[in-house]
Amino acid sequence: MIIVYTGTGKGKTSASVGQCLRALGQGMRVAFCQFMKRDGQAGEQAMLKELLGPDFLAGGLGFFRNKSDYPAHRAAALKVLDWAGKRLDPEDQANRADMLVLDEILYALGAGLIKREEVERLITLAEAGRTHLVLSGRGLPDWLQARVDLATRMDSLKHPHESGEKPRPGIEF
Repeated sequence: MIIVYTGTGKGKTSASVGQCLRALGQGMRVAFCQFMKRDGQAGEQAMLKELLGPDFLAGGLGFFRNKSDYPAHRAAALKVLDWAGKRLDPEDQANRADMLVLDEILYALGAGLIKREEVERLITLAEAGRTHLVLSGRGLPDWLQARVDLATRMDSLKHPHESGEKPRPGIEF
């Protein structure tokens, strides 16, 4: 199954973590990677490292804001893609996951840090190995929405940042 959490609201990563926990509770092997978040940047990372060990990777460089940083961000995204591909290889039972979470892959796709063909390759590998995929991030393209099995949009109704409040540990990161 291919599952997507998208939208402008908060909760996409939290939903992905919840999906991860549900699968772990059913005895599934789960791998979880983050395309945009640096290691040590977000609160969920400590727990995911503890639960998943080498099946967790925070491989991003943070938000992509400056086009001059494209080569470094693209290189980081390629490393995450390679790592993810190894967890989808049906021939590699030592590394293959039953579920693979691709956190913020839609952000990376929309920013041009990864390409459509690269996402399609991951989907093809997942289908071949019967691995469930969880994709998150803003900006679900129509071509991908048509291909997924389950898509949930999180929309913001109200958020403290609208009144100038700063992000808080344990809430926003």
